[in-house]
Amino acid sequence: MEGSKPQKREKPEQVASPFMPMFETFRKELDEHHDRRERIIKASRDITAASKKIIFTLQRVRKLGQAVPPFVTKGNGQYWEIIEKQYQSIAADVQGLNAYRYGNNITGGNQEFMEALSFQHYLETQTLVSYEEAQSRVATMSGAAGAVPLSSEDYILGIFDMVGELMRFSITTMATNGELPAGPVKKAEQEKADSDADNMDIDEQAPETGGAEGGRNVLSDLRALRLQLEMFEPAGGRFEKDVRKKAWVMRECVDKVEKAWYGLTVRGTERPKGWVPDVREERREEIQGY
Repeated sequence: MEGSKPQKREKPEQVASPFMPMFETFRKELDEHHDRRERIIKASRDITAASKKIIFTLQRVRKLGQAVPPFVTKGNGQYWEIIEKQYQSIAADVQGLNAYRYGNNITGGNQEFMEALSFQHYLETQTLVSYEEAQSRVATMSGAAGAVPLSSEDYILGIFDMVGELMRFSITTMATNGELPAGPVKKAEQEKADSDADNMDIDEQAPETGGAEGGRNVLSDLRALRLQLEMFEPAGGRFEKDVRKKAWVMRECVDKVEKAWYGLTVRGTERPKGWVPDVREERREEIQGY
């Protein structure tokens, strides 16, 4: 009929797809993955920042082979607490297969933490912290949720970085005290040195020690560490690339300490008070082979 309104057609009811619950589950898992990844990245950055502050304070130490001064312990206490808090916040996120899934997201913080931990351990004991000791320290800081994994790659790369801190520590100490930092002589080392001296032939030289206190000095430790790290052969991939890059920096750091010590030894009496060793990189002259 004219003037009558057309009737609206009713839309057929849409049947829910049987695949929708499956995709809803996928979306939930992806959201959890991205949230977990962001938490780990943030924690890694906070661990890195706190570790750098610890290292900065440790550079004020001037003695080897003894506990760090109280002002260093007090100043760094808050930063160790920050690192512990961050490890605890992500401990549950990096258990099981997630330890490998998010390994690249935590590696930066782990390496910087290893640099700070190994640097303080060396200053206090004049020894290198072992991989097992470092793992135990991280596990203790991770809390009841489980240990945050510390890979052997992060441990080694952190030790490479620690060499640079030893170089700065050595240069600063030489500029301040006018001598290469060395630890106190231990009883076992003294007995061995005396035994070696008694058994030496006339043409042999005594082992290198140095330092006012007569103990093993930083330069001899750096040379020994360089020797061991240069023998390390990484398997390949990104880790090999990082090792080769850090190994080149390590050699330069040891070379700077050697040049500074030679300059201080040979012409130290001619230097004015407050003189800082010149450790600027110099272009080496190429030696033509015959």
